[in-house]
Amino acid sequence: MMGVNDMETVRCQLNRLEEKDLDEVFRLFSNERVRQYLGGTIDEQAFRGKFQALLTDETSWYWVVRLKHHNDFIGLVSLDKHHDQVSTEVSYQLLPEAWGQGVATEVIQKMINYAFEELSIARLVAETQSANLASCRLLEKVGMKLEQTVERFGAEQKIYKIDGNEK
Repeated sequence: MMGVNDMETVRCQLNRLEEKDLDEVFRLFSNERVRQYLGGTIDEQAFRGKFQALLTDETSWYWVVRLKHHNDFIGLVSLDKHHDQVSTEVSYQLLPEAWGQGVATEVIQKMINYAFEELSIARLVAETQSANLASCRLLEKVGMKLEQTVERFGAEQKIYKIDGNEK
C-alpha cells in the first residue's frame, strides 16, 4: 500500500486509522442515524472483525476525522475500492453532531484533492442511496457528477464521479 499522510482542513485533523481508534469508530457503526443509509448498525463483535479488516486492507486508505480545536472525534473517511473493483471510491461517515456545518464538504474536498494530487488517482466515485438527499447534495457541491443510478443493497443508489482533470 502506498504511504498515506495525516492531513488537515480548516477545522479538521485527519489521521490515519490506528488500533487506538477502535472505540471511537465503533460509535459510528453503532449509531442508527449514521448507519441509516449504510446498511444499518452492527454489533460490537462484528465490528471488531470489520475494524481489523480496515486496519490491514492493503488497497484502501482510512482516516479518522477530528475537530482541531477540541480534538473531538467526528467521523471516518476513506479512499477504497468501489464495488466495481476498478474505481476508487471516496466514502465518509460523520456523527450527527457534525452534520449541517460544512465539515463534510471540507473533508471530502480535501480527500478529492489528495487522491488526485498525492496518490495520482485519475478518477473517483462515490455511491450513496438516492434517499440520502444530504449526501447527494454534498457530492454535487464538491464537483462530482451523477454517473448512474443502480439498484443495490435493496435500495436505489446514485453513483457520482469526478475525474482529475475536472476538479
